[in-house]
Amino acid sequence: MTHHMLLLEEAMLTRHGQRFGGFDLRVDPGERVALLGPSGAGKSTLLKLMSGDIVPTSGRVLLDGQPVAAMDPLQRARRRAVLPQSHQVAFGLPVELVVSLGRWAGDDGGRWVRQALSWASAGHLLGRRYDQLSGGEQARVQLARVLAQLADVERGLLLVDEPLASLDPGLQLELLDTLSRFCRERGHALVAVLHDLQQALGGFERLLLVRRGQVQADVPAGTAALPALEALFGLRLQALQVPDGGWALCARRPETAA
Repeated sequence: MTHHMLLLEEAMLTRHGQRFGGFDLRVDPGERVALLGPSGAGKSTLLKLMSGDIVPTSGRVLLDGQPVAAMDPLQRARRRAVLPQSHQVAFGLPVELVVSLGRWAGDDGGRWVRQALSWASAGHLLGRRYDQLSGGEQARVQLARVLAQLADVERGLLLVDEPLASLDPGLQLELLDTLSRFCRERGHALVAVLHDLQQALGGFERLLLVRRGQVQADVPAGTAALPALEALFGLRLQALQVPDGGWALCARRPETAA
């Protein structure tokens, strides 16, 4: 029997009187999946279920055929890395120590810490204190942490929650390319919570559309996904051709679409 890397079978969570799921999903090695939906739709909750940080009330979440929440912490850390939305660290730790936290389950930490900071365009932050960095700089350090964690792993799972939100547009595009290349070279699956529709359509292969704690649609990325996105967000969307042969997304509210 062939196991999917990540498998959710009727995974359901009841929290504060709200129901999330049941989710029936699979993610395979090498896939790039974007989680999209309105604020409060349950995207971060679904990501936490995938990571094993939350145990489902019912159903199963399996990583490599094993219940992810019950895996040995060392084993789980070598199979999946998580970048949460919040980047708070309680103490004024050096940047390299924050990144090295991603290597607690591996070895040769110093090599990968420097390499991961370089990948995250944060090499210049070596020697700085984390609590003295800007929000965008902290985001790059945390991205380096998860890159260091899975740097010497093959066919792992990288789960990230709004990894680019606090960065300028040029850096967002650069680091989205870095994430995609990093995962492609190692066969990692990438699942990302995003709000930027253009990034999701241009940088991912598959879209999970979430609303009110349920997956409304599971569709390939591309212009064919626009009707489902319009229904999800209540927008009018149009793909516009650009001179280099690609396309850009135009979003309007329905009452101004005419």
